[in-house]
Amino acid sequence: MLIRFEVANFRSLLDPVELSMVAVDRDRAEARPVPNLGESLLPVAAVFGPNASGKSNVIAALTWLRTAIRDSLRFWDDEIPVEPFAFAGGEARPSEFTIESVVSGVRFEYIVELDRRAVRYEGLFHYPEKKRRRIFEREGGEFKLQRGLGNLSGTRELLTPRALALSIARRFDEPLVSGFARDLLAAQTLGLKSRGRRPVNSAPARSTLRWFEELSDRDQFALPGFEELDRPSPADRTQALALLRLADMGIDDVVIDEPEVSYPEGSPESARMRTQRTVRLVHRAAHERVPLDFAQESEGTRTWFQLIGPVLAALRSGSLLLFDELDASLHPTLSMQLIRLFHDPATNPKGAQLIFTSHDTSLLNHLNRDEVWLTEKAEDGATRLGALAEFAGERVRKSQNLEKAYLHGRFGALPDVDRAEILRALGLIG
Repeated sequence: MLIRFEVANFRSLLDPVELSMVAVDRDRAEARPVPNLGESLLPVAAVFGPNASGKSNVIAALTWLRTAIRDSLRFWDDEIPVEPFAFAGGEARPSEFTIESVVSGVRFEYIVELDRRAVRYEGLFHYPEKKRRRIFEREGGEFKLQRGLGNLSGTRELLTPRALALSIARRFDEPLVSGFARDLLAAQTLGLKSRGRRPVNSAPARSTLRWFEELSDRDQFALPGFEELDRPSPADRTQALALLRLADMGIDDVVIDEPEVSYPEGSPESARMRTQRTVRLVHRAAHERVPLDFAQESEGTRTWFQLIGPVLAALRSGSLLLFDELDASLHPTLSMQLIRLFHDPATNPKGAQLIFTSHDTSLLNHLNRDEVWLTEKAEDGATRLGALAEFAGERVRKSQNLEKAYLHGRFGALPDVDRAEILRALGLIG
């Protein structure tokens, strides 16, 4: 589980900001005790704030780090694609990322500082018996390893100024490193828009269709990316259908057709037949069951259908799900149901975590004070991120109506609308 994430000099996040999943109110069923940490961790965190205040950049920074660990060895030959703050000398400063998480009961800490030219510092640490120990550390061209981890020595041979040591070390058979990296790489990102470089949205490890498929053993192994443990089961289908019915109680089943389609290649004789997968949702009305093409479904139903795979994958593996602009994709009722899935230990026994951004203040009624984070833009354009639970150095009361207080400006983080300026620009006042 994620403990905390800190970032500096990335997009609008100039000075260090921290998102912590450590529970303030530990006496709630939603807070998950971590014995070796001595704290409880939260399964949900929400970031609220005005448009252009930098909410999405918190999600983007976490996603960027995950993608960097996956791709740096393969794609960072010429330049590190980091995005420093555009003002206040940000281009001349390194970007910094720190992430702490608990994997298999052990606390890990990963730190990296870099600019477009090179990785300046990188370190991976763990806390066996609560004492910090180095796994590896690199500064400039110097690379140090913990004693007894000689099987990672090949990392030194492959290291370049722009490749992350973690990208290299995770490929060696060392459980300490590969376990931490695997946990971070399992994170999924939804809703985040690309800025023109490599896409930042992560494709889910298992698509939603995988949860509805009924395959023979032979067909199962013909599909790339599936292993024996990933075989669809009746229980998978039951879970997926139960989630789908939350969006539309009239849905009775899902039908996946695989008709053969002819693709011309020069002449009719050379046309090739290919299988094209199509989805239809079966609706129940009175005594009828009618399958409708997926394109005929409402946008909300289609969006929810596409979420089922990532959500079930996160809940099954206990991984992290990042969702930018949750309210732009889902009806408030479905957003609330999604939060409830991660809150409830019965549906989330492995401690999966959901971090999302939103404008929908009604969701504050379903969140605890320590699950809410607020963004504001400073005069220099930099984003400030703060915990609502400790707003302005004053602890927010546990019983406070968060939505009402937020809308009344109690916590800031609201759009500052100058109505007179708008009316003047429209020529309605002098």
